[in-house]
Amino acid sequence: MRFDVITLFPELFVPMLQVGVTRRAFEAGTPEVCFSNPRDFAQGNYNRIDDRPFGGGPGMVMMAEPLHQCLQHVQAQRGDDVPVVLFSPLGAALNHSAVQRWSSSQGAILVCGRYEGVDQRFIDAHVDEQISLGDFVMSGGEIAAMALLDAVARLQPGVLGDAQSHQQDSFHPQIDGLLDCPHYTRPESWRDQRVPDVLLSGHHANVHRWRRDQSLLLTQKLRPDLLARARAAGQLDARDEHCLRCSLNPSG
Repeated sequence: MRFDVITLFPELFVPMLQVGVTRRAFEAGTPEVCFSNPRDFAQGNYNRIDDRPFGGGPGMVMMAEPLHQCLQHVQAQRGDDVPVVLFSPLGAALNHSAVQRWSSSQGAILVCGRYEGVDQRFIDAHVDEQISLGDFVMSGGEIAAMALLDAVARLQPGVLGDAQSHQQDSFHPQIDGLLDCPHYTRPESWRDQRVPDVLLSGHHANVHRWRRDQSLLLTQKLRPDLLARARAAGQLDARDEHCLRCSLNPSG
């Protein structure tokens, strides 16, 4: 698996590749990450890669030709056919399903836009998919690319200390796409707040039920859209529904 990142600022990625649990994955090349700078393919004395937008308006637009030349160079190096992805506010929001899909793929070519955007002609000619982190705008696509790479890396075998750790993550199918439950560690009492007794009981079935209930209640409170999706998919059983009803009407 290989991800090629087209970016004006490859140095921004250095800490992500060298620090933290995902460092194991990047050092082992699972995934392999390579960088190319479109400024290296720009023309003229100043290696210009942006210009003013036709029609007027504020800001600058990344030019199509340096991006095109850079992309061709990357594609020739790779010698395979993988999607070209642009990080853009116009894209579909990145979610766990998409991360899982990328984590078992051959990789992709990730284009990090800057300024007011990228010349639409480059997008029309080359971009297969656009990805967004949400309904907000950042100064460039680098942080979004790091988010995708980090999420993909932690799903690779051997990266996390416990192979089943990511199966309890929020949004994972293992917990029906709901939010994860709260977690606690030592000491048992911290500033007069105790760990819930059930977690100290050693009764695995009760612990599992408590975690499921907490996951349901948190999702109901914070992300009711996820709860509705799980309900529509038939993923909630009678005990789940009882838990939710009791939370809305404790006396009933």
